[in-house]
Parts: sequence; structure tokens; C-alpha cells
Amino acid sequence: MSISGTEILEQLQACVSKGLIRCSSHGYDELAADRLYFDEVVSGLSEAIVVEAYPEYPKGPSLLLLQCDSNGSPIHAVWGIPKGHDCPAVMVTAYRPDPERWNETFTRREQ
Repeated sequence: MSISGTEILEQLQACVSKGLIRCSSHGYDELAADRLYFDEVVSGLSEAIVVEAYPEYPKGPSLLLLQCDSNGSPIHAVWGIPKGHDCPAVMVTAYRPDPERWNETFTRREQ
């Protein structure tokens, strides 16, 4: 049985509450490119909305989340948990979504 997006999000939030958090090197590059801060992405996880769930991703369950930066602007973040582990929460990437590629709520890709 596959784990749900809500369950993955709760697991990620539990890891963060324990301070068990990592950022991929790609994630740091993307943060810098969009002038985002790791701390604001981490703090936004508590209010995140699941956009897409990848429970069977080969590296471990992961999610594309809609979050907000410190100014309330939308950001997308991909978070995962290494396969076979309960923690840490790994921020794979975060970026400002392109309004041309997403609906007005940034929760569905435009065709």
C-alpha cells in the first residue's frame, strides 16, 4: 500500500520539528537563483499544500508543495525523505513558479 501525500507531509513536518533537515546542493543553487532563503522554505512547510505526491519515487517518497515566502508570495518546493528512512526531511529544490505554466492558484499545471 502506498503512503498518501498527507502522510508524507506529516512525516516531513515531524522531521523538521526534530531539527532533522537537509538541503540538496541543487536546492541551494535554486534558492539562490530565485532569491529565496532556506529558513523561509523550512518555516513555510507548516502551512504547505500538497500539489503532487510521488510516494514511489526511487530515492524515497517526495512531494511538490505550494508554500509561501516571507512576503506571502507563492513558491514551490520539492521535499523528500530518503528511501528506507523516517528522516531527515530533504529539500530537493525550491523556486518561484512560472504563472505561464501553472493555474492561478499554482496547484495545477497548465496544458
